[in-house]
Amino acid sequence: MRDNVFVGIVGTQLDRGTGAKRWSKWRPTVSAFQHDELLFRRAELIVERRWKRLGEQIAEDIRTTSPETDVRITLVEFKDAWDFEEVWEVLYGFSRELRIDPEREDCMVHITTGTHVAQICLFLLAESRHLPGRLLQTSPRGGKTDSRDPSWTAIDLDLSRYDRIAARFREEQRAGVSFLKSGIDTRNVVFNQLIDRVEQVAIATTAPLLLMGPTGAGKTRLARRIYELKRSRRQVTGNYVEVNCATLRGDLAMSTLFGHTRGAFSGAQSERAGLLRTAHGGVLFLDEIGELGADEQAMLLRALESRTFLPVGSDEEASSDFQLLAGTKRDLYEAVADGDFREDLLARINLWTVKLPGLRERPEDIEPNLDYELEEYARKNGRRISMNKEARADFLAFARGSNAAWRGNFRDLNAAVLRMGTLAPGGRIDVRVVDEELGRLRDAWRRPDRRTGRDDLLQAALGDRVAELDRFDRVQLAEVLEVCGRSRTLAEAGRELFAVSRLRRSTRNDADRVRKYLAKWGLSKEDVLR
Repeated sequence: MRDNVFVGIVGTQLDRGTGAKRWSKWRPTVSAFQHDELLFRRAELIVERRWKRLGEQIAEDIRTTSPETDVRITLVEFKDAWDFEEVWEVLYGFSRELRIDPEREDCMVHITTGTHVAQICLFLLAESRHLPGRLLQTSPRGGKTDSRDPSWTAIDLDLSRYDRIAARFREEQRAGVSFLKSGIDTRNVVFNQLIDRVEQVAIATTAPLLLMGPTGAGKTRLARRIYELKRSRRQVTGNYVEVNCATLRGDLAMSTLFGHTRGAFSGAQSERAGLLRTAHGGVLFLDEIGELGADEQAMLLRALESRTFLPVGSDEEASSDFQLLAGTKRDLYEAVADGDFREDLLARINLWTVKLPGLRERPEDIEPNLDYELEEYARKNGRRISMNKEARADFLAFARGSNAAWRGNFRDLNAAVLRMGTLAPGGRIDVRVVDEELGRLRDAWRRPDRRTGRDDLLQAALGDRVAELDRFDRVQLAEVLEVCGRSRTLAEAGRELFAVSRLRRSTRNDADRVRKYLAKWGLSKEDVLR
């Protein structure tokens, strides 16, 4: 069961009372702890500094009423408790400092006490998830303030009168979305909607997020931005820890992730904490999580469910409380079907899934990303570069065209800008530099990439002419392109393609047979060999 956390302002009038008679009086804050069905493990009391003694009295009475409750006092100062701006700033600051674990705790925001202004501010903070919880109102039964039989209810308020304050939340959300996009003014509707959802989820939960997408689509950058956004909102205090699981192999994989004790294996001369413990209180990004081995997957599942795990060579459990961000370019459902990935682990990390589109799926975002890469070049190299009008138009026309494969997605774009910036005479990219770069990209994308699907091979080789192929020709040509893509010569490709028929021939000019077949589609050996 999740623990309840009480958050409320000590009332300077209704909560007052001294002597034995105070127990026969309804006091809103104390009454919240007099219900058997409503148990609070923690109470966060907001007390004006000048009423510190009253706050301490209320805290003591709560401990008497509910011994299992951990009562904490935060002292604040209101010069004017009816000044909306002042009260808002104080309570907003309190919400930024308060630590609530949404996965383990339910926050209940008490709005019976305090001025109406304070109650409204608490409501707005709950609505915006700065105080992530429900609203709580306590009251005496029958309206009798001398009643010792209090009640509690959940309430709702009308936010429409406070649009100016609510607009601050919308502005903060817009700022968060812009931050996640690195300030890039993206125009793709689907991508913008996706980032809106990421901002909403990242702030509201510590549950795992699964980032899916092809190589170079921006998973790593988005993961770090999510962490930095949460840190700016004071939702994490620990480190950002990142590892590419494809680099974890053998015995060192368990040690790297979960740590080891001294002497756990040959070469373990000292204890190692491991990445999970390093990420305690922060965010752990496991890129290419589909590459983890079976043992590492099992241990990770345990760590996610119980926050505990066994370091290599240890009989004592270690613990770590972190948020997991996982990245993959693989289809994990397919990996589960193939027996390469645990179905229960996928279910655990697939609560929130973000599918990042490739650059080819976002042609309208190429221009703003080009501007971003130019700015990044200037920042990293200390030299500002620009593109003249004609060069910019030529580059964008090619980049948005159907023949632009963008296999490496934003990595390809980054590399293109880096090369053009390096070659730009006087810091200005002209048509000559762009033409040279476009030739380089065409040549790179013309070569079949074995990591891509067959449709991508055909697209890279023929461009728009793919639409003119019959299904039979598609299958046959894709097979030839795939074999050529892993061969150094046409003869080598021919020996594999004609392995049976060549045995019945007296002369075996395999290279010529492949060359003639490629010529049928307007392709040469330079277009297809690796």
